[in-house]
Amino acid sequence: MIGFGPVSTWFPEHTLRVADLPELAELPSARREHALSLGIDTVRCAQGATETELAEQAARKALRRAGLDAAALDALLLVQGRAPQYLLASEATRLQQALGAERAFVAGVGELGCVSVSAAFRLAAALLRGDPRCRTVLVAAAARTPTRARYRSPMTVLGDGAAAVLLSSDGADSRYELVDITVHSDGRYADLFRIDYRDVPSDHWVEECADEPTYSFRLAVESSKRFTAINTEVLARNALSPEDISAVLMQNLSAGALAFWSESLGQPIHPSCGENLARYGHLGSVDVLVNMDDAAATLAPGATALLLNSSPVAAWSTAVLRRTDVRV
Repeated sequence: MIGFGPVSTWFPEHTLRVADLPELAELPSARREHALSLGIDTVRCAQGATETELAEQAARKALRRAGLDAAALDALLLVQGRAPQYLLASEATRLQQALGAERAFVAGVGELGCVSVSAAFRLAAALLRGDPRCRTVLVAAAARTPTRARYRSPMTVLGDGAAAVLLSSDGADSRYELVDITVHSDGRYADLFRIDYRDVPSDHWVEECADEPTYSFRLAVESSKRFTAINTEVLARNALSPEDISAVLMQNLSAGALAFWSESLGQPIHPSCGENLARYGHLGSVDVLVNMDDAAATLAPGATALLLNSSPVAAWSTAVLRRTDVRV
């Protein structure tokens, strides 16, 4: 058994109302109306804190909740954020040093956008299953808006925050069992969203969608087909049917996206996704961790959940989680 959770989250205190974002005044009226219609009320702002500092706060909380000293960790995986503080430097080993996880195997996991955290889960599972010396893996992720603007057209509004989760081979005190996980990717969409940063001052960085019709239509159809195939594969591999699924969780992009996926999948999306969308906006890899933590209190022991994750680079992931009898 691979134990998963509880999740520890950390959010900056400073809160911004989306309606008050100064950038909205600079947008054409149609874009401004779109930004206000996404179902996002507020976002948190990290101000001067770096992504590694945010991840450290969440990681420390996770270790405290688990009653585990960082020096006893067998592995530490840092999900890489939207923009590193420095080129060439190692944010993963910076976090290792800050926590005091001297003996842990350390790696950064990235390049898959929001799905990077799912890749970290898969790597953690491989370590726990394949190495008898590896009993605990801490996965930490943080999101900090890399540009002056938080509105990512035509998708979402970006917020700041962090989360961490301990995966273990004994499952003690875990809220979920990680039953299975798969990750797929498609390099045809590798630079659909991007920031041109070379020779550009950071205050002038802009997130750009290279082709909005491709994102809004072609990738939406592709993602629907991918999840249909991946979910069918994962459920069959674990002798499950759609009727066995008690909850579907995914990342938080917009109210419209949640409605689209509910219709496409033929199943409701867990309410925690919409609630956290309104409260925090889009948090990249952090989204699914926050939603999992909130959903745990609503699931009975033995209940099975599907955790879906996707990114426009493009990548897709489906995980099967089973709720344990550990109380929230």
